[in-house]
Amino acid sequence: MDARSPTTHPTGHARQAELTLRGVALGAAITVVFMAANLYMGLKTGMTFSSSIPAAMISMGAFRLMGGAGILENNIVQTQASAAGTLCNVILALPGLILIGHWHGFPFWQTTAVCMLGGLLGVAFSIPLRRALVSGSDLPYPEGVAAAEVLKTGQEEEGGQGLRDLLGAAAVAGTIGLATSGLRILGDGMHGAVSLGGAVFRTGTGFSLALVGVGYLVGIGACLALLTGVVIAWGIAVPLLTALAPEAGTSAEAVAEAVWSGQVRLMGAGIIAVGGLWTVGSLARPILGSIRAALSGSGGLGEDQPREERDLPILWVAAATLALCVPLAVLFGFFEKPAELGNLTIVLAVAATLLTVLFGFLMAAACGYLAGLLGSSSSPISGIGILTTMATALLLPFILGHSAGPEGDRFVTGMALLLTAVIITTSSIANDNLQDLKTGQVLGATPWHQQVALIIGVAVGAVVIAPLLSLLYEAYGFVGAPARDGQDPGSAMPAPQAALMTQIANGITHSELPWRMVLIGAGLGVVLVAAESWLKRRKLTFPALTVGIGMYLPLSVEMTIAIGGVLGWIAERRLRARLGGTDHKSDGGTADKAVGAARRRGVLLASGFLVGESCVGVLLAGTDLLAGHSSAIAIVGKDFATYATWLGLAVFLASLAVYLRLVSTPAAAPRES
Repeated sequence: MDARSPTTHPTGHARQAELTLRGVALGAAITVVFMAANLYMGLKTGMTFSSSIPAAMISMGAFRLMGGAGILENNIVQTQASAAGTLCNVILALPGLILIGHWHGFPFWQTTAVCMLGGLLGVAFSIPLRRALVSGSDLPYPEGVAAAEVLKTGQEEEGGQGLRDLLGAAAVAGTIGLATSGLRILGDGMHGAVSLGGAVFRTGTGFSLALVGVGYLVGIGACLALLTGVVIAWGIAVPLLTALAPEAGTSAEAVAEAVWSGQVRLMGAGIIAVGGLWTVGSLARPILGSIRAALSGSGGLGEDQPREERDLPILWVAAATLALCVPLAVLFGFFEKPAELGNLTIVLAVAATLLTVLFGFLMAAACGYLAGLLGSSSSPISGIGILTTMATALLLPFILGHSAGPEGDRFVTGMALLLTAVIITTSSIANDNLQDLKTGQVLGATPWHQQVALIIGVAVGAVVIAPLLSLLYEAYGFVGAPARDGQDPGSAMPAPQAALMTQIANGITHSELPWRMVLIGAGLGVVLVAAESWLKRRKLTFPALTVGIGMYLPLSVEMTIAIGGVLGWIAERRLRARLGGTDHKSDGGTADKAVGAARRRGVLLASGFLVGESCVGVLLAGTDLLAGHSSAIAIVGKDFATYATWLGLAVFLASLAVYLRLVSTPAAAPRES
């Protein structure tokens, strides 16, 4: 594996080292770090971030300390580490098993099995899809190409500066996070509600630099869609519903929160379900084409193919997929169930396995195609989760019957969430893998080397995810789950997407789901999908799915993310305005290069915010767990809360001003010689 001496490719190009022992070790270490950061952010906000670009920058910096490395070895490290961001999508469903009381923690072997089996299926599905959706397609893969450009730029001249930007931003965000969540001398946001004629209006924002980074990374289009969801939820739906059914003797803020949680979020679920169905339906032809390409192309490691086209052999992949069905059936068969089910265990295990493999492949293909079209961040993972939850919660009673007793309802809900967790993992891993394979294609990497790196990344991530989830749950707890002794209920993590899917599965199982809210959301979804299609033809981005997300994420989270998107938009406009009157602008497109350089710096700083704040959150979780209570290192009490809020606001605004200055300066732009 560790063959660093360059050889010559038959075409005449020097072949660099790719899959090396030191690269695998470094990739594993980075995977653990970004896994912790993504789990923390995902449980707190419902959103994770791509670890490819920051992993590439850390890799380049680390390899320089070791004497240097080629671009293909750096690519392998970021390929392996990218599993951290995608494998963490299991939190969209798995915490629901705790919320319904089926689990009382994250059992190691079951949690590991869900992530390992789902992740390996995602890798397996991405191998035949590569020929149809990457090498045999003209899909742009914007995020994969961007990662390749960052690797090339960093390899040539900016790797050291990029690493300094990322680590500096991480240090700043980590320090602020420590002062906020640890010492409690800074507030984490401000919010309030007002009642006008019975209608309740609520507003607020958080002070998280990590969420600002998320907004910068997803861009202004997605943030405008998110704000549209905020306006529909908090500017129209909540005021209207609270005016129609006022509650006396309850604070305006509590009333607004209850209406949003119990009704308005389900409208968002309806939008997401329609968006997911539309995406899958519109991709039926590419999915069938991918299947035909997989069956017609043998693939493999043979020397008769160019190195850049050598996949793991398709027969190996098919055999591995069949082999994975056995442990999948065991996972489903040994899931804790009521004794009344009796002989239905085998039938249920087989049916669940077939559904996971078949539905998982369709969703993997759909996500992969959309990743190529719009990027991984725009893939409908949330929609797939909601669709899977609805489908399994509706189908399972037909398999089990209706005589399983009171415990049967909880089992159906739990099994629906377990199936959803596996399918989400499969789809998201395949989705991200295709972006990584596109990056490799641009750089001239060997596909089977990347595929092996992806398998290693999944294996490492699956082993560490259960202990990390257990650490965060034991330290903070989840909103809606019983609190452990010593936990501060105010610090509980909302796990918003898992809570929504649990609400849907429970509602279907107990025949209590407010279908009227879901159907209203579905109607809005049809309108929004039509608007998205119309805008897409005009080269504008307005994802309907993100509008739905804007209706069910907490308000403070959405507003902070939106600030990041607007900040990025303002920075680019300011930078272009400055370049318009200087010698940076030329016929050679220097202005565009300067904007691109500033954007890359902004991406690294945003990634640093995410890593710094999240890692501090994980460390604080460990501290609280060891101390046996929350806020273990707080140096002020609750009577300081008002001062902390204003101090937090001042620090937040100052940080935004510095960040805007850094990402709107043309200093890093290349000049024409």
